[in-house]
Amino acid sequence: MSILRDNRWPAVLPVLALVAGLVVWLCGWHLGADSAVYRAGAATLLKGEPLYSADLTTLPDWVRLPFTYPPAATLTFVPLALVPPGLTWGVATALSVASVTVVLAVAGRLRGAWLAVATLGALLLEPVWKTLFLGQINLILMALVVLDALVLCARGSRLGGTLIGVAAAVKLTPLIFVPYLLFTGRWRDALRALGMFAGLQAVMFVIAPRDAADYWGSAVFDPDRIGSVHWIFNQSLNGLVNRASALAPWSTTAALAVGALLAVPAVWLVVRFHRRGEPVEALLVAAFYGLLLSPVSWSHHWVWAIPLVVLLVRTGRRWWAAAAVVLFGSQVVMLVPNGGGVEFGWGLGWEILGNAYVLAAAAGIVGLAVREMRLLVSVERSGLAK
Repeated sequence: MSILRDNRWPAVLPVLALVAGLVVWLCGWHLGADSAVYRAGAATLLKGEPLYSADLTTLPDWVRLPFTYPPAATLTFVPLALVPPGLTWGVATALSVASVTVVLAVAGRLRGAWLAVATLGALLLEPVWKTLFLGQINLILMALVVLDALVLCARGSRLGGTLIGVAAAVKLTPLIFVPYLLFTGRWRDALRALGMFAGLQAVMFVIAPRDAADYWGSAVFDPDRIGSVHWIFNQSLNGLVNRASALAPWSTTAALAVGALLAVPAVWLVVRFHRRGEPVEALLVAAFYGLLLSPVSWSHHWVWAIPLVVLLVRTGRRWWAAAAVVLFGSQVVMLVPNGGGVEFGWGLGWEILGNAYVLAAAAGIVGLAVREMRLLVSVERSGLAK
């Protein structure tokens, strides 16, 4: 059993990921289109060229993607500009694998070889392997949020909220954790998160005012820079409604209305779980609600499936854990017909499978709220009976 408690095992996996990245580089293979964009954004900033132009001159020939992140994100990507272009994917993958182990250790309380095994298992989930394949930053941002919410804020650290602020400066969606901090009574941490976010944006208005003005003046409001909102891989309420309505002009408004309705049970659950001493549950409700509410939540954004599965296992809900593994490990969104407007012709069966992540998260929030309401009523009745 001592081998299971050996804490050296988890450290091996990021090293192996970096070795894999070296192999990819030396073989001249093309992996990690998004990590190439991160590096190109940093290189563009350093060269003083427009960050939100149609084509970045710093991109490799095999990538044709725009830079869609806030300008402050380039500050965190600057170290990548020092890395050879072909090795960027390896660095991003090593950091992402390390982030998985951090999340499992903090949220799942795993150690030793069990932590390494769980990390390897997590790589089989569709949001996770796709994040690695693309060289995306989702796992790293999740680790920052988990460390902030469950370690720094939980300990009352004066740094509480700062990592969430950094994560939000890189990609706007982590801003959902600012109201999460407010509703759980940690207003100082929420202010620090907002302060860090705003401070990093202000820095960009000083060092790259044209880019900052371009982003906040127009690029942030341009959905075409992100991709087709109706594509199956946009697993958000906005994606679901746009698919069902064939891009009707009222689709986004309808999605926001549904999101506003779901905010009621989501906020109540966050507060209830937090007060009951269940911080991981509270954090996960906020995370999944954020995925539903965001205008675009690509399937690889759903990496929060990792702490969800380990929480369900740790709390003895193994059947629910198995269901979550099947949902995110079955590659269901990869198998449904999609692309070129095919989504508009789905029947009921494809609609359910093609919106699987959205429907599961919405049903989970509503179902948990109903269960908690029943528990509350039961406790109140027991108190009256006495």
